[in-house]
Amino acid sequence: MTDHVDHPAPDHRHILRDIWAMGYPSMIGFAATNLYTLADMFWVSRLGADRVAALAIFNAFYWVISSVNMIAGGGSVAIISRRFGENDRPRTETAIVEAFALKFALAAVCGIIGYFLTPTIVELLGARDVVIDYAVSYGQVMFLALVVNFPCWTLYTALRGIKQPRTAMVIMLSSTAFNAILDPFMIFGWWIFPELGIAGAAWASAISFCLTVTLGLVLFFAGAFDYKLTALSVRRMHISTMMQMLRIGLPTGINALAFSLARTVVMPMIAHFGAPVVAIYGMGNRVVELGEVMVVGLELGVSPLVGHALGARDKARAWLTAKLAVRVGVGLMAVFGIICAVFARQITGLFFEGEPYLSLGQTFFHITAVFFPFLGMLIVLEGAFNGAGDTVPPMIVGLIHAWIFQIPAVYLLTYVFDLGPSGVWWGMVVAMVLGSLIFLWWFYKKRWLDRAV
Repeated sequence: MTDHVDHPAPDHRHILRDIWAMGYPSMIGFAATNLYTLADMFWVSRLGADRVAALAIFNAFYWVISSVNMIAGGGSVAIISRRFGENDRPRTETAIVEAFALKFALAAVCGIIGYFLTPTIVELLGARDVVIDYAVSYGQVMFLALVVNFPCWTLYTALRGIKQPRTAMVIMLSSTAFNAILDPFMIFGWWIFPELGIAGAAWASAISFCLTVTLGLVLFFAGAFDYKLTALSVRRMHISTMMQMLRIGLPTGINALAFSLARTVVMPMIAHFGAPVVAIYGMGNRVVELGEVMVVGLELGVSPLVGHALGARDKARAWLTAKLAVRVGVGLMAVFGIICAVFARQITGLFFEGEPYLSLGQTFFHITAVFFPFLGMLIVLEGAFNGAGDTVPPMIVGLIHAWIFQIPAVYLLTYVFDLGPSGVWWGMVVAMVLGSLIFLWWFYKKRWLDRAV
C-alpha cells in the first residue's frame, strides 16, 4: 500500500469526534451485551455461592471454545471495513453475508464439541459435588446457543463496519434488556414459566440471542440499513473470502484461546482456596469486565475507523486515530479502577453478604485496580492492529502475556511466596503491566500501517 499525497493533514479534533461517534455507541452496546453475564451472576447469586462458583468455573471453559468466534470476527472486521473504505458497495454487502455464513458454521461445530465436553472439563477445572451439576446444567444450554450467539457479533460488526454504530447499540441494548427481564422469570419460575434454576439463566440468554440475530437479518434483507443484503449478495459468496477471514482472524483466535487456556490453568490454583474465593473471582471478573467493555467498545469502534482510513490509503489518519484512542482507553480504565478500589466493599456487597466475602472482595479490587489502565492500553492497541488486519503481533503479545508472564507469576506469588489468593491477583497485575508495555513498543514501530488486505 502506498500513501496518497493528496490527503489533508489529519485534524485532532475531527479524529476525536470520529472516535467518539464510533466509540460511544460501541461502548454502550458492548457493555450491554456483557450485562448478559452480569445479569446472570446477579440473579444466580440469589441461589447461593455454589451456583456463582459454577458460573465462574464454566465461563473459564466457555471462553476457550467461544474464542473461535474471535477468528472469524477478527477477519470480518478487517475485510468489511476495508471494502467500505474503498467505497465498494457490492463487495461490502457480500462480505457481510460471508461473515454470517462463516459464523453459523463455526458455531454449530463449537457448540456440539462444547456440549459433550462440559461435564469432563468443569471437573478438571476444580468443580466438585453439586458445583459440577450446576455448571453442566447451565453450560450445556449455553453451548447449544452458540449457533445464535456467534452471528449476533457479526450483526454488530457489520453495522459498525458500514458506520452505523448507533443502530448496533440500540439492538444490543434491546437484546440485553430483554434478557435481564427474562432471567428471573426462567430462573425462579415466575408467572407461566417453569422454575429452571441456574439453567434458566442460560435459556434466557439463548432466547435473547435468537431473537436478536433473527431481527438483524430481517432488517438487513429488508433494506433497513444503507447497505442491503439480497439474493445476489448470497450468490456472490465465495469460499476464498471466508478462508481469508479465517487467515486474518486466526492469530486473533489463537490470542483469545491462549488467554482462555491460561485462565483454565489458573482456575485450579484459585479453586484450591475454596468456593468463597472462586465465587469472589467470578464476581470480580464480571465487574472488571463491566469496566473493560467500555474500552472494548472503544476498540470495536476504532478498528473499523483504522480499516476505513487504510482502505482510503490515509496512513496518517489511521496512525493518529489509533494513538488518540489509546490515550482515551487508558484514561477510562484508570477512572474505573479508582472507583472499584474506593467502593470495593460496596460492590462486593451487591452480590454477597458478610464475611469472608466482603474482605476477599475488597482485597481483589484493591489489587486488580492497579492493572486497569494497562488493560485499557492493551485492548485498544489490539483494536488498532485488528483494524489494519495485522493480527500476528497481538497474538504474540497475548501468548507472552498469558504463558510467559501470567501463569509463572501467579504460581510463584501464590505458592512459592505463599501470598494465598492475593498472589493470584498480584500475578495478574505483573503480567498485564509487562504485556501491555511490550505491545506499546510494537505499536510505535508502525509496521501495522503497511498491512495489505
